[in-house]
Amino acid sequence: MPVYVITGVSRGIGFELLKQISEDQENLVVGLVRDRAATEKKIAAELGSRPNVHIRHADLTEYASLKQAATDTAEIVGDRGIDYLVANAAYLPLLDAYGPIGALSDKAEEVDAVLSELMRINVAGNIHLFHVFLPLVLKGEIKKVIAISTGLADLDLTNDCEIDIGALYASSKAALNVIVAKFNAQYKKDGVLFLAISPGLVDVGHYADATPEELQGMTGFVGKLVAYAPHFKGPISPEESIRHLRSTWEKASIEGGFGGAFVSHFGNKQWV
Repeated sequence: MPVYVITGVSRGIGFELLKQISEDQENLVVGLVRDRAATEKKIAAELGSRPNVHIRHADLTEYASLKQAATDTAEIVGDRGIDYLVANAAYLPLLDAYGPIGALSDKAEEVDAVLSELMRINVAGNIHLFHVFLPLVLKGEIKKVIAISTGLADLDLTNDCEIDIGALYASSKAALNVIVAKFNAQYKKDGVLFLAISPGLVDVGHYADATPEELQGMTGFVGKLVAYAPHFKGPISPEESIRHLRSTWEKASIEGGFGGAFVSHFGNKQWV
């Protein structure tokens, strides 16, 4: 029975991860969220009873809650440890989501505040997550730690396609990619695979309330992606994204050169 611990399962690709993985009753899934009651209610309403799903409270901004979540998880899984730790939860700000970095030139205070929150959640929070759960990962059989990143953090894509949106968010994920590589450098000798994966451009409802100006910025971004990959037809569904993600991390291994790597949901550098 593989054991999964996944952060941020209350919505989006995190919920889809929980949904797909828990469909197999042989899988045990511990989902970590800030609002446990609301998530359990959503699971009951949309997925029904799934005895192999356990929801626990954890907040990437509260180290004590991560420590408690690790303790709670140890009680659930017993001596088995955990096989997959999936760092999915993240802060996605709207400040730079649709516009170029130059649009932030007169927003110094907002930039400082957003960057501080991004580094606190997307970087420091995941460092703490890895630290407190590593003892359980080391006890597991499969020993894979997966960080959900973004293709926006790829320098070649950014430069070749002139992708100028999402600068602050992308920088936090680029920092997370380095953290993944640093953990790999220390723990691959123990058989732990640390891997950062982009889920692709996924439609999880982020654009539903966008203004016409914001949609114009998104249209320009999508146009650049079409030029980069003519087969690209637009954002993919969470279902498709997760199928690719799981296929990629199942095939990935330290021996195959994936230790500390940053890849797309296809397992390479093709981002869409």
